[in-house]
Amino acid sequence: MSKKATAAIKVLIADDHAIVREGLRQICAGTKDIVVAGNAANALEAIKLARVGNGDVMLLDIILPDRNGIDILKQIRKEQPKLPVLVLSIHREDQYAIRALKAGAAGFLNKQVAPSEMLAAIRQAAAGRKYISPSLAQELANQIGFDHDTPLHETLSDREYQTMVMIASGKTVSDIAAELLLSVKTISMYRSRVLAKMKMRHNAELTHYALKNDLVE
Repeated sequence: MSKKATAAIKVLIADDHAIVREGLRQICAGTKDIVVAGNAANALEAIKLARVGNGDVMLLDIILPDRNGIDILKQIRKEQPKLPVLVLSIHREDQYAIRALKAGAAGFLNKQVAPSEMLAAIRQAAAGRKYISPSLAQELANQIGFDHDTPLHETLSDREYQTMVMIASGKTVSDIAAELLLSVKTISMYRSRVLAKMKMRHNAELTHYALKNDLVE
């Protein structure tokens, strides 16, 4: 085996869309220093893939069918603290990026970024550095010293925020409980906390707020 092959950055990809996984594989295949070492299509596979320990960087979709990406990220960071995880999303950075970074992500990438930016982020994460895009850097800078202007939804915990978004998407408490594998009582508790923190009375107000702030599609 050549020295270059030995030194290649081994990337693990966790995304439930086969076309996305193939696209990322092709992007990496066009380089000499990055190779795809494994793929996962859901949360269970992603966690197992991380446990194997043969990757240098993981690309993790923030929304997988069987579990929320932030929760997966936290578990992977707990079990494999030396594995950098770059979070991928179709959503704008201001919706999930800061939450992902706080949860231990090595960086956050919108799926619409140019391949060159994706590769730069992989190389930076493999080198042990955080990847912060110019737009996210500006967002972080804007938040410094302006706590009194913090949007209400940014005061929510990750699970509370997830519950709010799902309610705003039209899902019932029972739907959310089934999808997150939690009890209806637990989701009802999160809903109550969200309403209290957001100073709102019912789901319609939450939905209006989420739509107004582009928190749901």
